[in-house]
Amino acid sequence: MATKRSSGVVYLVGAGPGDPGLLTVRGRALLDDCDAVVYDALANPALLPVADARGRPSLHDVGKRGGIAESARQEEINALLVRLARDGKRVVRLKGGDPLVFGRGSEEAQALRAAGVAFEIVPGVTAGIAAPAYAGIPVTHRGVATSVTFVTGHEDPARPEGRTDWAALARAGGTIVLYMGVKTLPRIASALMAGGMRADTPAAAIEWGTYPRQRTVVATVDTLATLASEAGVTAPVITVIGPVVSLRDDIAWVEQRPLHGARIVVTRAQGKGGSLTGMLRALGASVIEAPATRIEHGDPAPLRDAIARLADYDWIAFTSQVAVELFWDALLTSGLDARALASARVGAVGPATADALGARGIVPDVTPLRFVAEGLLEALATRPDMRGGRVLHVAAEGARDVLRDGLLSLGAHVDTVYAYRSVPDPEGARVARDALAAGEVDLVVYASAGAVRAFTDAVGNVASRAPAACIGPVTVGAAREAGLSVEVEAAESTLPALAQSIVAAWQRRNPARDEERPAITRAADRQAGAIQ
Repeated sequence: MATKRSSGVVYLVGAGPGDPGLLTVRGRALLDDCDAVVYDALANPALLPVADARGRPSLHDVGKRGGIAESARQEEINALLVRLARDGKRVVRLKGGDPLVFGRGSEEAQALRAAGVAFEIVPGVTAGIAAPAYAGIPVTHRGVATSVTFVTGHEDPARPEGRTDWAALARAGGTIVLYMGVKTLPRIASALMAGGMRADTPAAAIEWGTYPRQRTVVATVDTLATLASEAGVTAPVITVIGPVVSLRDDIAWVEQRPLHGARIVVTRAQGKGGSLTGMLRALGASVIEAPATRIEHGDPAPLRDAIARLADYDWIAFTSQVAVELFWDALLTSGLDARALASARVGAVGPATADALGARGIVPDVTPLRFVAEGLLEALATRPDMRGGRVLHVAAEGARDVLRDGLLSLGAHVDTVYAYRSVPDPEGARVARDALAAGEVDLVVYASAGAVRAFTDAVGNVASRAPAACIGPVTVGAAREAGLSVEVEAAESTLPALAQSIVAAWQRRNPARDEERPAITRAADRQAGAIQ
């Protein structure tokens, strides 16, 4: 039976149904501190950690999606888990939904116990509850359904060895939730009706539940299979059968988010852009992050030297959040803190840069109305202390020289320190490039002129296959110079304003949605306004 217990451990973690926000806190903590991840096809790739310089954690794709030939056999998965644990690793076995709800997690736990491997089971949100909830269908409702039955749809009612009593389910009432029953749905529906279920019982098929691409087909138990086939519905699908489906008319919400159905690429530097991505996803968009550039730190010596002479400067000008972060790291490394800036005034190019300073206890003396270098220059030009003043300008190598040259023309003495540079990252844009080539992108978002240049260099001519959304006039100019069609220009150069402008453009493209559900659309507009 059991061999000598290994020093490693395996965590059987439920990945949830797809929306990364539905991963449990415990699951996230384990993914952030493990040595290996063994994951299924239905675990959202967005949940996977990024390996560090030592290749930790290692990632092991074992497929496990019904009907896919290249899926690993269960015995192979069991052996892999045992081997990794016996190597002393902390292993996360990431399984879509809940590991013990049609997930074979109990079989893996048995195999681990037999091999003497320590394990822990971390439940997840199962798709049979989450997908209907995201479709506006409660699986139980007072006065409508007081019970729910979860059934695997892989079992063919026509086979005598089947263990499901479909006639008994038809008589029992309540709600029936089928997991993965696309191919067998016609036969399951026939078996339920043969067992006494009314042909006009409401039914719904939910494709890719909780993902931005979620689709729901509503029909009856008699017609659902035909309508789902006509709509091209394919796995993964959760099917709900019962009177609760009728409640969708009252409480559907996912499809009513203002950017539902929009497929958007957000270009960004590696490790940046998350706040805009979060805004767009909260508004219902399917977002591909394309880190077409990555940040490389410059020589730290000039910045350290400038920090050693902070008392010499009258002003410090920051033109990006990255500049603030690197300056602050160098400040702390030098054994200093915010008090070292007491004798200098501070200028920030826009609210995001101002927020980065505010998080460190510094309120900028100047933040312009126009959130570009020209706006900061205009604001500083009104200051009487600029002529003859000494300015430390922390910037990116390769950035425009508008601010530095303008300050010099005002009579200021300017020391520009290039703290970092943005360099192309073609591999980071690979997924976006493939999606553009396949015609699967509605909009590409650019938050800087540099992002335009880096992304178009990384993906080539396919960049023009989707219109651009730009944060401000400088970015718009760069996009048009690159031959891109600009559909969206933010009303002001902030991420919330950019998100709002994208919502307005998408609603102009899809006016019928507003006409079909005016009350819900008003609620969606309120949600869009909440990001301001």
